[in-house]
Amino acid sequence: MPSTVVILGTGGTIAGTAASADDHTGYAAAQRGVAELVAAVPQLAGQAIEAEQLAQLDSKDMDHATWQRLAQRAAHHLARPEVCGVVVTHGTDTMEETAWFLQRVLAPAKPLVLTGAMRPATALQADGPQNLLDAVTVAREPGACGVVVVMAGQVHGAHDVRKLHTYRLDAFGSGDAGPIARVEQGRLRRHRTWPVGKPLGLACIGFEPASWPRVELVFSHAGASGTLVDALVAGGVHGLVVAGTGNGTLHQALEPALRRAATAGVPVLRCTRCAGGALVGEFDMGLTPAATLSPWQARVELMLGLLASPAAA
Repeated sequence: MPSTVVILGTGGTIAGTAASADDHTGYAAAQRGVAELVAAVPQLAGQAIEAEQLAQLDSKDMDHATWQRLAQRAAHHLARPEVCGVVVTHGTDTMEETAWFLQRVLAPAKPLVLTGAMRPATALQADGPQNLLDAVTVAREPGACGVVVVMAGQVHGAHDVRKLHTYRLDAFGSGDAGPIARVEQGRLRRHRTWPVGKPLGLACIGFEPASWPRVELVFSHAGASGTLVDALVAGGVHGLVVAGTGNGTLHQALEPALRRAATAGVPVLRCTRCAGGALVGEFDMGLTPAATLSPWQARVELMLGLLASPAAA
C-alpha cells in the first residue's frame, strides 16, 4: 500500500519567527524551511516523508504563478504509486482560496491536505507542529480524497472552509455544513463524506499566469456607486464578482453598472458578503448567482471558467 507523504512548503505563519516567544502578531512569516518544520515534530521521525520547498511567502502575497506550480507539483506527487497523500504548509490568510483552486483543478483521488498555523514557530505554544502532525494523519487516512484544510484538530472541505477569526487558534470553520472530520489522539472521527468533483485538469492553467483572466471583486454597501465597476470595465477587466448585502442584494446605484458590464460581455457572479449562508430564492438573469461560494471562491471559479473556455485556448 502507498505509505509516503509528501509535504510541500509554501511559507506562511507556520514557518514564521518572532523576536520573543510571547509575540504572536509582530512576527515575520515564511522564515523557516519545510524540512525544519518537519524536524520540529518528533512523532514524524522515522515516517516515510518527503519535504519539498515550493515557495517561501506570506500567504497574503499568494500569486497565480505559485498556484500554478503548486497544482503541478501536487499532481506530480499524487500520481506516484508510493504516495498516499500530499500535505501543503500554507499561510492562513488565503488558505481557503488556494484550497478551492486546487480542488477545482485537481479534485484528487488521494488526499491533498492544507495546513498552517495561527502562531509563529517561535511561540511558546506554537500550534503549527500539532497541525502538521494532524495533516499527515489525514494524508495517511485510507479512503480519504479531495482537498481539505486541517486546522485546530478539524478537517474542513475545500468548498466549505472559511477563515472566521483574525488570531484565535480555532480560526477556521465550515459554516452550516460543519467539518468533515476531527483528529482525536491521532485518529480520525469522520462526520461526512470527502470532497469529490470533476477536475478541470492542469491543461486549463497551462497558460502563463501573467495572461490569466483578470477577475476583480466589488462590494455592495451603503452609499455604493457604479463608478468602480465602470472603471474596471474600461480598464479591460475580464470578469467581476459582486459581494452583495444579505441575500445578494445590490445597491440601486451599483446594480445598473453591473448590468452594463454584463451587457458588454463581462461575466458577473453575484455572492453575499455575509460570512455564512447561501443565496436562496430566484434571481433574474444577467447577474449569475454563485450559490454557496464565498466571494473569493467565486473569483477563483470565474477565473478558472474563463481559462477553461475555448476562447482561452
